[in-house]
Amino acid sequence: MHAPQRRSTIPVRIRDVVVGGGAPVAVQSMTNTDTADAASTSAQVAELFLAGSELVRITVNTREAAAAVPEIRTRLSDLGHDVPLIGDFHYNGHLLLREFPACAEALDKYRINPGNVGKGASHDKNFATMIEVAKEHGRPVRIGVNAGSLDQELLARLMDDNARAGSPRTADEVLLEAMVQSACDSARAAVELGLPEDAIVISCKISKVQHLVAVYRLLASRTRHALHLGLTEAGMGNKGVVASAAGLAVLLQEGIGDTIRVSLTPRPGEPRTEEVRVAQQILQSLEIRPFLPQVTACPGCGRTTSTLFQELAQSIERFLHERMPVWKAIKPRAAELQVAVMGCVVNGPGESKAAHVGISLPGTGEAPRAPVYVDGVKVATLEGPSLAREFQRIVEEYVARM
Repeated sequence: MHAPQRRSTIPVRIRDVVVGGGAPVAVQSMTNTDTADAASTSAQVAELFLAGSELVRITVNTREAAAAVPEIRTRLSDLGHDVPLIGDFHYNGHLLLREFPACAEALDKYRINPGNVGKGASHDKNFATMIEVAKEHGRPVRIGVNAGSLDQELLARLMDDNARAGSPRTADEVLLEAMVQSACDSARAAVELGLPEDAIVISCKISKVQHLVAVYRLLASRTRHALHLGLTEAGMGNKGVVASAAGLAVLLQEGIGDTIRVSLTPRPGEPRTEEVRVAQQILQSLEIRPFLPQVTACPGCGRTTSTLFQELAQSIERFLHERMPVWKAIKPRAAELQVAVMGCVVNGPGESKAAHVGISLPGTGEAPRAPVYVDGVKVATLEGPSLAREFQRIVEEYVARM
């Protein structure tokens, strides 16, 4: 099996990250701190960046937030984190970008929501102001349409036209059409105002999985611009993870999407980084991009009443996560490593042979010995209290040869 081919999109450079044009699908996230608090915001940006978020978006909604952006950039630079920062603007972005040119310079991309930059003539004027600032600073923009903040004048006009049609479409179909028109019309307007085509990313985000798939299929059929994918307001816990994976996987498998964000609601007190790990796992599960060594482990059944295979699977996964930051610098292909930890003789040897390194632990009633396979060849039989340590050693030796 091969990963799906990427769409031919126009590449957009955001600091050192390229989005679109066949570049690897980029993972991004967003802070939930008060941006005016430069210390806490820069700390969370760093946390997300170190977790693997290649682009990080921050809210810029007040004068205090805009004034803090240069300090956030300085703090990150002092930490050695050259992370692309995206400014998320709604309602007053045209004012803040003009009033705080240091903020405009410190950011690497601006997010514009065409649904809330103003109405009528003010809409066009405010939108043009943000595009002019982007041109002056040589910055790309994301034209980000959201179903929850869609241009109501455009939606009402399309709804009226639809009502007069001989075969009217459903309200949902009109809503999705309005989102795509808003995005594409805004992108054309930006180009007409002098913004280069390779400085535009587009998104049409919505909270229902089937709507997400439909709107991005429609969008992909009408533009070559790089596309930002995300199920907006995905939710908390399993619901958010499963819904995001379901929607994004369909589109990515069709070659739609150049950068993704998984918009999870974190549980109280938990770090924001969970959404980064989920985004990485979606891409890795589809074999689009490797990020971390993967562990195949059996779920257990009546043949595996021992918890040994569960404990070893957990131990080896923790070991791989701890070692990957080191391997990333000296053995980057370690991200492609496949490790199998199986629990009985039924599928254990077969799955272990299919992995780069695999171990088949004894099930109930089996001899207390565990054969280890490397690239399909049996290399050892482990048993006793040192089994986990010996298996980790074999994995470490394998990575050293990669």
